[in-house]
Amino acid sequence: MPKMKTKSSAKKRFKFTGSGKIKRKHAFKSHILTKKSKKRKRNLTKSGLVHKSDVRHIKIQLCA
Repeated sequence: MPKMKTKSSAKKRFKFTGSGKIKRKHAFKSHILTKKSKKRKRNLTKSGLVHKSDVRHIKIQLCA
């Protein structure tokens, strides 16, 4: 049986925290920023956590 390969796209997008939760970045911060408010852009800069319903799928992709 060959080794499981990690999905490169998931590897670049997600990181584990010390307590084992999965950290992610917010979307919609790359372009067309003029119409978005300062508050909205500032909040998109901060990282968030992956929702518990998605954790299982991401762990499979990360082979963790």
